[in-house]
Amino acid sequence: MDSKVYYMDARSNSPQTSLVAKMIAVFEAAGFEKLIKPGDSVAIKLHCGEWNNTAYLRPVYARTIADKVKSLGGRPFVCDTITLPYSLYPNRSTGLDFMITAERNGYNSATLGCPFIFADGFMGTDDYRVDLPEGFILKEAYIAEAIAAADVLIVLSHFKGHGTGVIGGAIKNLGIGAQSRRGKFSVHMGGHPEYGFGICTFHPEKFKGKEKDKNWHALEECCPFNLIHVIGDTVTWENEKCNNCMACASPMFSRGLVELFAENLQATDAAIADGCLGAVKAVGKGKVTFINLAIDIGALCDCTGFADVSILPDLGVFAGYDPVAIDKACVDKARETAGIQGSKAEEKHVLECGKRKFEVCSAGWPGLSEETQLNVGEIIGLGTRKYKLVLVAEKKLQDIAFPPDPRPAGVRFQHLYAKLHPYPYERYEGKGFLRENKVDLKRVNDYYSPSKRISKNKK
Repeated sequence: MDSKVYYMDARSNSPQTSLVAKMIAVFEAAGFEKLIKPGDSVAIKLHCGEWNNTAYLRPVYARTIADKVKSLGGRPFVCDTITLPYSLYPNRSTGLDFMITAERNGYNSATLGCPFIFADGFMGTDDYRVDLPEGFILKEAYIAEAIAAADVLIVLSHFKGHGTGVIGGAIKNLGIGAQSRRGKFSVHMGGHPEYGFGICTFHPEKFKGKEKDKNWHALEECCPFNLIHVIGDTVTWENEKCNNCMACASPMFSRGLVELFAENLQATDAAIADGCLGAVKAVGKGKVTFINLAIDIGALCDCTGFADVSILPDLGVFAGYDPVAIDKACVDKARETAGIQGSKAEEKHVLECGKRKFEVCSAGWPGLSEETQLNVGEIIGLGTRKYKLVLVAEKKLQDIAFPPDPRPAGVRFQHLYAKLHPYPYERYEGKGFLRENKVDLKRVNDYYSPSKRISKNKK
């Protein structure tokens, strides 16, 4: 049976058609309210954004959901997880770094109206193990403890591209984002005999030596496990111990020291779907809901320390219980939509409707597919690629809350203005302020018009 995906487009021309209002509209249309009982702990899982990234979801979206949960009697908390290093200079790989980065990006209890936590502890080792006999490649998953402990999980995802997953949406938000540090090592194929980074072809002969490579020290300083060593003109790598933390990626790839194969990343891409299923099982099927905001759609993930021009216009808001269906709906919308000129989509010649933008613009290696997560998800029973798009009607203006006081302006301010009147009616015969009664606005409008300049110059 087709999964229902509740959808509203991204256009806004009134308070009730704002993206925030639409998010609540699809939330209600999908029936998410029925899951939340008074006293339930409700995890709102999102990506808080990397240092200097500007495309991540604004905190107002999570705040709005948190307020909705509280109105239903639930106890919300917003969360993300500690990352692997991933780069030479990681910014969310310990609880301290994580909180500093998250707060810089606007995520804290004051903005969210509820706690904001790292769900897997200070070092990312607080987790809950889940058996995955049905997994495509993973047979176990390690889920962030706070997520596993939640009564209800709301997965709030920014749909965009991703270097490994090719797409980053609902599946990726749990498949990598809900995994503890142990879980992330597993998803990234750390130590795997066939697909791990450690089995890549190593080219130590391409190292130019310390004298010719002024930044050689980056090789020794990048690995948290001290597996890379530089001695004179020789570099060694204890690759059999590599766990795919990816801190060495830039120093190694920029020097041509490793040769990666598409299968390495394809395996991780498949494992992302397994990891997502692990998170769903940890909380309980039927207790996990998904909202995708397909806006600010860049080629790369919010875990990069920058944000490029969007490759697609904003597509809208999607909601449902099936992460495969909701991501498939986003992929289909992206494929049928023309790309944005001046973006990587134009640079890579995939502007036209029908083109697979993410495979060309986002994939970190040739041969990766934007369908892999979806295909594996269906194979393992996470969800179905078949969906029915349900168009949701906009809310009425009176149904949109205007915190902190929903009363009309007259009711709110008449008594206050009577006491502390803000307009000086007593001045200038009731006009209040000293201003010119009439000015030549046409003169201003025409001041820089070419025809006026020409006639002016002739004179």
